[in-house]
Amino acid sequence: MNSHVTILGVLYIALGCLGLLGALFVFTILTGSGLLSGDSDAFFITTGIGTVLALIAVILSVPGIIAGFGLLKKYSWARILALVLGCLNLVNIPFGTVLGIYTLWVLLKEETVKLFAGSAA
Repeated sequence: MNSHVTILGVLYIALGCLGLLGALFVFTILTGSGLLSGDSDAFFITTGIGTVLALIAVILSVPGIIAGFGLLKKYSWARILALVLGCLNLVNIPFGTVLGIYTLWVLLKEETVKLFAGSAA
């Protein structure tokens, strides 16, 4: 199960980084399109929308990155955080559902619970 936990940690970090990259992309595209329009009102509106959407993407991505690093270090709190994120991911069809099922399968096994029992940090 140790290798499954490592894979899970890497997946959470990778998907979180993709979310951050998506946030940067959305912010850049919306701000850039407002800038290219030459209209100050359009620039203000698209920059505001881009900022809000990017902020939402960052807020949704950061917990996954934190959980991923915690899983790699085998911190007990990371197991709980990843379980919560795994349950929330179940509604994100199709990739989130697969990640959520894999998360639940890996982290609810008795062997995995014992693996995380020794680390309270």
